[in-house]
Order: sequence, then structure tokens, then C-alpha cells
Amino acid sequence: MSAPVYERVALIGLGLIASSMFWAIKRGGLAGEVTGYARSEATRDTARRIGLCDRVCDSAAEAAEGADLVVLCVPVGAMGSVAEEIAAVLKPGATVSDVGSVKRSVINAVAPHLPDTVHFVPAHPLAGTEHSGPESGFAELYDNRWCILVPADETTDPEAVARLRALWEGMGANVDEMDADHHDLVLAVTSHAPHLIAYTMVGVADHLRRVTESEVIKYSAAGFRDFTRIAASDPTMWRDVFLNNKEATLDILGRFTEELFVLQRAIRMGDGDHLHEYFSRTRAIRRGIIEAGQDTEAPDFGRAAKKP
Repeated sequence: MSAPVYERVALIGLGLIASSMFWAIKRGGLAGEVTGYARSEATRDTARRIGLCDRVCDSAAEAAEGADLVVLCVPVGAMGSVAEEIAAVLKPGATVSDVGSVKRSVINAVAPHLPDTVHFVPAHPLAGTEHSGPESGFAELYDNRWCILVPADETTDPEAVARLRALWEGMGANVDEMDADHHDLVLAVTSHAPHLIAYTMVGVADHLRRVTESEVIKYSAAGFRDFTRIAASDPTMWRDVFLNNKEATLDILGRFTEELFVLQRAIRMGDGDHLHEYFSRTRAIRRGIIEAGQDTEAPDFGRAAKKP
């Protein structure tokens, strides 16, 4: 057990990410108390039933009051309004963070509402499954995954950043730092555009009426199966991601379209040499992901969703 990094942590939003944070914090003894809040009464009732959080509150302000760390675990589009709701009760010297997949728009939405007496250190854990809700979390979610810290500006207190880094490392994550714009471009390549392509491919199958629904399900090979896993992700979260990382995502989709046209031409012209070279190069990238420990051939990245 590690020594507590924070005396009190507040999790605003109680889905997969926050739930997994709670179990990982408890596993490592990283906080004295964890409070939680979810907008839905049904979600709060579920959290209380399964023992998620030491105390489940009935408002975001109640959960955040007196906390040394407040983590916004709500969809990106809701973070500004939540920050406004909790601003008046934030403890001087506290740190506010988040887990959003977009960083520049989160900084622009949240920072104006925060008092000068608190530290703002946005973060993004690169971990997840296709499942959502408070019952989907498990302590091992962040083990050997990356969490990117994105200090809101150059004046952010280094000690606040170091303390948040210690929390994420205590939860099993590898931690790196980036500026917001670079983060959003990197994630457009590694996450946002792939998710949009996955949603599109499943949509194509849905509209291809000569392939029946039963055939799509029955004969789903690994490729389409993996597309459907990605496309099962939370629709509210991904709607907000694309609306809030518009420029970077459109840039990467434009580059993807250019690459796709080149491959279309190679197939049409029977250019086997080009196809083989292209697939060999991209295969090497895939092998690099596995060698870096960021995937395995096992389902769910080799980690069963365990109950704490």
C-alpha cells in the first residue's frame, strides 16, 4: 500500500473511467476518502449499491467541497458547466483535473470558471473498454497504460503536476506530459479518427441491404468484430469529442482519405508491389504497439474485467 497522495478526492461523473479510478485508488491506498457524484439519480443509487466511492453525494458542489483533488469525469461538452457549478466551493490549494479525450477545448471551457487559488492540471488516461457505467470499472484498467498530463498553462504549479503524476502512477499508469494542441493532434491520429472510421464501417454494413443482419453477426471475422467493439463506445462521449476536436480530426480524416485514394488506385491498377510494401510498413507499426506492451492478442487487451 502506498501512502495517500491526497486526503480527499472527488470524482464528478461515475462511469467507467471514474469507477476504475476509485477501485485503483483504493487498491493503492492513494486517498483517505473518495467522494463521488453523478447527474443521474439511478447512477448514484447504483454507485451506493456496489460500494463505489466512500460517499456518494447528491450534487457536484457537495462532492467537490473540501476535496484536495477534483476530477471531472463527465463528457467534454459538460465540463464547463460543471466547473461553474463547483467553483465557489473549491478548497484553496486544491487541484482540478479531468479525464477528457480533448484538451484545448476543455481548458478553454473550464479555466475561466476556476478561482486563482486552485491549480488546473488537465489529464487524459489512454485506457478504456467498450463498456460504460459505474458497474463497468475495475482497478486494473490503468495498469501499464499511458496517462497524459496537460498543464493548463506555463504558470501551472510544478508541485501540483508532480502530485497528480504520483496519483496516476500509483494507479498503475505510465505518465507523460504534452501541450494541449499537440495532444489533440496525436489523439486525432491514434483514437478519434479510428473511432469515426469504425462507426462509419459499421454504418456501411447496416446500410448494405444485400448483406442481412444475421450474416453480418454470424460471419463477423476479426476485422469487423474489432470495428464493432470500437463502435460500441459511449455515443455522448464521442459526439462531444468530435465537436470539440474538430480541426485536428478533420485534418487527419483528410490525410486518411488521400491514403485511401492511393490504395484504391493500386487495387484498380493491380499494383501488387505497392500494396505489399504498404501493408508490410503498417504491419511493422502494429508489431511495435504489441512490443510496447499496449496490446496483446487476448480479448480486452488481456485484462479481464475484475471485481475489486
